[in-house]
Amino acid sequence: MTKILITEFIDSQSLQNINKKFDVIYKKDAWQNKDFLEREIQKFDGIIVRNKTSLDKKILINASNLKFIGRLGVGLDNIDTEYCKKNNIIVQPATGMNSDSVAEYVVNSSLTLLKKTHIIKEQTLQGKWPRTSIVTKELKGKTLGLIGFGDISKKVLNLVNVFDVSCIAYDPFITSKQMEAENVKKVSFDEILNLADIISIHVPLNNETKYLFDRQAFIKMKKQPIIINSSRGGVINEKDLIDAYKNKYISGFALDVFENEPVNEAFYNNITNDMNCILTPHIAGVTAESNVRVSNFIIDKTNKFFENFKD
Repeated sequence: MTKILITEFIDSQSLQNINKKFDVIYKKDAWQNKDFLEREIQKFDGIIVRNKTSLDKKILINASNLKFIGRLGVGLDNIDTEYCKKNNIIVQPATGMNSDSVAEYVVNSSLTLLKKTHIIKEQTLQGKWPRTSIVTKELKGKTLGLIGFGDISKKVLNLVNVFDVSCIAYDPFITSKQMEAENVKKVSFDEILNLADIISIHVPLNNETKYLFDRQAFIKMKKQPIIINSSRGGVINEKDLIDAYKNKYISGFALDVFENEPVNEAFYNNITNDMNCILTPHIAGVTAESNVRVSNFIIDKTNKFFENFKD
């Protein structure tokens, strides 16, 4: 019998659609217990995870029967994909299933940081009336710089078109012609830093993108942009980000992802209520609707893989 382990939360209705012939173990907190994973993973043919479950070589080397990893999301930095490739373990992300949710988060964050509604609310509740003391801005006419030009960036582009926003993008893997077809200008990384009013990050975390945004990047920024990161925390050096805000190289930031999750106290100690920032717990892609889409997609892929699997 095919044995499947699910280590993090999944839509309960979607789970009902998994092949009834499978022996399914659903332990939504199993990601917290690495000893359990090391000890028990050998029993399973498939495993379904989100971003909290670490499937590094130390874990996977024990997975003698593992054939399939379903990722309830997109990023694969918690999975040793090289090991999987060498050992014929299929890794299936839910590509595109939460793109709408993340794109909406980016646009919402852009508007919030430009309008400073979160700061104005706090001051209004304190009895102040900051009608003229806080300067807000429009999204209309701004230049949006996209770091990475995949599915999410294209969704963002579609949403901001109504605001008459100019879009530029940096992505070494996408041609100028491909971007021009979307009415986007391909530029260098430094040009993004020089020209963008809003910078939204949509890249995986790897050796090339680790600390892509550090002090050297921030000091090149000419227009005091707002920074939005809904990709992976390690793409931004958080200490350098705070310093850039304090030194007015940037005018605001929204972080949905962090170097450490949950965030450690040392980072929180740098945040005050009057800062133009948004901090959210890795929920940009997690909505009621996207959870259903992601869960249905991975359950369907799991069913099809094992129904067609030939040893």
